[in-house]
Amino acid sequence: MRYFDAHTHLNFVAFKDDTDAVVQRALEQQVGMNVVGTQYDTSVSAVKLAEKHKGVYATIGLHPIHTGKSYHDEKELGEGGKAFTSRGEEFDSSKYEKLGANKKVIAVGECGLDYFRLEEKTKATQSRAFIQQIELANKLNKPLMLHIRNAYDDALEMLKIHAKVKGDTHFFAGDWGIAKKFLDFGFTLSFTGVITFTHEYDEVIKNAPLDMLLSETDAPYVTPMPHRGKRNESAYIPLIVKRIAEIRGEDFETVSAALYGNALRVFGLK
Repeated sequence: MRYFDAHTHLNFVAFKDDTDAVVQRALEQQVGMNVVGTQYDTSVSAVKLAEKHKGVYATIGLHPIHTGKSYHDEKELGEGGKAFTSRGEEFDSSKYEKLGANKKVIAVGECGLDYFRLEEKTKATQSRAFIQQIELANKLNKPLMLHIRNAYDDALEMLKIHAKVKGDTHFFAGDWGIAKKFLDFGFTLSFTGVITFTHEYDEVIKNAPLDMLLSETDAPYVTPMPHRGKRNESAYIPLIVKRIAEIRGEDFETVSAALYGNALRVFGLK
């Protein structure tokens, strides 16, 4: 492999008709994949995909939006392959721990805090589920895959209190001041196809140490240019890596090798 998609959702209904073909296209581009769960059902399907395909791994966990009861996503996998509407899942550590025993599981998440999508009253529920998943990651000695939106300071405080492991800050969307706090705490920052059509994160990408960056698609979302408007997939990772190299003003091969090595280190794949 030459690349690693640190965060993709091939377990979502958006890929139900051609999952194998999507995986094959990524492998042809020499892209390894981390399929990320968002609640128990999608965590199970992530593990099944990882077991089926060489070069594919799984992350298991409960997304903060699924601790509430009002979120609906047409692209996510629900019962019978239908669009998913959250019923407010309670994090069951014992069930997730059993999933985490699988050798293809490389991280816990995506977990964290999302103050953008959910109501103020959900903060306590989100916090409880986040802490439970931090504790599970500690127990399994696996890195965390963080989802944080409009809640970076609160999330960092919880990590400082509870986390014995490090991990990755998925789809990083903060400024350099926030980035530095997470970098100083030992968490990598991963970037999506968004960076191919906005300069909003250029400062962070330029200033962050190269050994603390990862590439991800967050497929099926945020497709990079020139494919914007289509469903995203892991085969597009080289476009994101290329853009990171351009922003940093560094050699593509150097950046590509570094980001791949970073993923192996963070997820214990060496």
